[in-house]
Order: sequence, then C-alpha cells, then structure tokens
Amino acid sequence: MTEDLTMDHLLPAGIALAAGLLGAFLLRVLLRWLAGHAGRTRWGGDDVIVAALRTVAPWAAVAAGVAGAAAALPLTRTVQHNVNQVLTVLLIFVVTVTAARVVAGLVRTVTTSRSGVAGSATIFVNITRILVLAIGFLVMLQTLGVSIAPMLTALGVGGLAVALALQDTLANLFAGIHILASKTVQPGDYIQLSSGEDGYVEDINWRQTTVRELSNNLVVIPNGQLAKSNMTNFMRPEQRLTVLVQVGVSYDSDLDHVERVTTEVIAEVMTEVSGAVPDHEPAIRFHTFGDSRIGFTVILGVGEFSDQYRIKHEFIKRLHRRYRAEGIRIPSPARTVALQQGAVVLPQQRAGEDVVPLP
Repeated sequence: MTEDLTMDHLLPAGIALAAGLLGAFLLRVLLRWLAGHAGRTRWGGDDVIVAALRTVAPWAAVAAGVAGAAAALPLTRTVQHNVNQVLTVLLIFVVTVTAARVVAGLVRTVTTSRSGVAGSATIFVNITRILVLAIGFLVMLQTLGVSIAPMLTALGVGGLAVALALQDTLANLFAGIHILASKTVQPGDYIQLSSGEDGYVEDINWRQTTVRELSNNLVVIPNGQLAKSNMTNFMRPEQRLTVLVQVGVSYDSDLDHVERVTTEVIAEVMTEVSGAVPDHEPAIRFHTFGDSRIGFTVILGVGEFSDQYRIKHEFIKRLHRRYRAEGIRIPSPARTVALQQGAVVLPQQRAGEDVVPLP
C-alpha cells in the first residue's frame, strides 16, 4: 500500500462491494421474472438466452463491485494490476462458458424446430461449443499477456501430424457432417443397411451413428461406414408406406366375391387399427395360378415402418375370420401323385423324362 488504510478508503470500497452484491441480487430477480415470461413464448431461443444471462450477469455485477472496491483502496500499482487482471480473466471465463452454452442451445433449438434438420444430432452442438470455448481460451491467454501467434503457428504445423494420426476419426467426423448436410438420414428415421442392421436413428455425433432396433438394442455404426453403405430410408421422401400381404384361395372360389370381401376387410382395418392410413384405397391384385390355390397380393397402407407388424397381425386375423364366415376356403398346400402300374408319375414330370419305377 502507498498510504495508510483509513475510513475514507474503506467506506467507498464497502459501498462499491455492496453495490455489486445488490446489483447481482436485483439482476437475478429480474432475470427470474424474464425466465417466467420466456417460458410462455413459442420460441425456445429466449429460454436459452435468459438462462445463460442468469449465470453471467450476477457474476459480472460482483466482479464490477470488487473492481470498484479495489480501485478505492490504496493498493500499489502492481497489486491493482494483478487484481484487475484476475477479475478480467474470471469474467472472460464466465462469459466464454455462457456464450458456449447459449450458442449450443440456440443450435439445438434451431435443429429441433425445423423439419429436415437433425433434431437431436449432437455433432453440430458439439462443434459450435468447442469453437466458442477455443476462442475464449485464446482471448484469455491474450489478456494474460501470452502471445498466441506462436501457438497458432504450432497448431498449424502440428495439425498435419494430428490429421494423419486421426484419419479414421476425421473421416467419421466429416462423414457425419456430410450425412446431416445432405439430409439423407436424420434422427428419428427408420433405416436399413445392406449389411442387415436396421432400426430408428437415435443420434448422429462426431464419430458414430446410434441406431435403436425394434428390440430396443442399440447398434453403433461409424459414420464412415454408414456413408459408404447401401441404405434404405423408410421415412423419406415420405413417412407413409405400403406393405404387401400374400393371400391364396381355392380354385372353386368366386373371385369377384373374394375381392369384395377382402376389400371390406381392408377398409375396416384401415379405419379401426392404430397406425393405419384411413384414406388408403384398398388394392387387390390376382397374379398366380398355384399348385392348389389362386394367389393374390393385398396392398395395405401404414403410417410408418414399425406399424406394419400390428396392421398385418390384425388384417390376417380379421380376414381369416371373415373368410370362414363367407365360406371362402384357403387351401393347404397339396400335391397330387398319380400311380401307374410299374411307375410313379410326378405332376411336375415333363415329356421325355424317365419315370420312377415302383419297387
């Protein structure tokens, strides 16, 4: 200290410190009130901003009060400089963490509010958070008097070595960005890979894609492998899809009657079963004269991929019940074998082929 500590020094310092604490309290009360109003709006970005300000604003007020108190005290120039520097670094740290939280929250809000954009993809959130924290760290070093130019040069030279060492990781990172940017796969889509894995996409992060199977098991797929695989997306370009059910009736059936009854069952299932498409137009197509039946295909509309199992289940039950009530027979597979003296002649036997002699 350059002079003795007196009440003339302590009183302004105490007032400055008290003003800082009071300002922090009032700001916290004000921001709590703003948070209540922000929660009633439709946009989620204001909730993120207010929540971040509730962290940084009170600390800024306290730091300002401490800086004012330090300025009122008879401190040496070196001590005053160190106090100011510590407060500045602390404030930069709080602002950086808060800014990273705000930016990440806004990115998450934008992605969840727009269709066709990754709703729960953490890759964009993580990248933006890391960028903001890195910028804040460099500003903090510059404030402490540490030159960041040699560090940037070293990072540029060492980046090549890091890139060579992390080829697979970087390939997965850029593959994930490409997948999300091209909008071929988004969280919530049901996909099936050529290697056999299928399920709902849970998340796409910086390295891997997580897929939840219908059995609730999680399959982790590297982004690079996903980008190179042949894939079927059952949610795009439209979530609704059609499923085929194969049916067969006996040769003595009245096909017009069969078509009429089947159409009524389809319409009943489409309107009563959850997950079906009520405005789906019933479609029946006869296509095969089989060994013991006339085969046809029933086309059903479903809301999404996983609904097809429930809809098929209900359709087959109701169709079987209705066929029994209408006297329509669904024959079991049968094969006729003709016996001749000294040989067995199979129905599939063609002219010129040898017969099978009886023992």
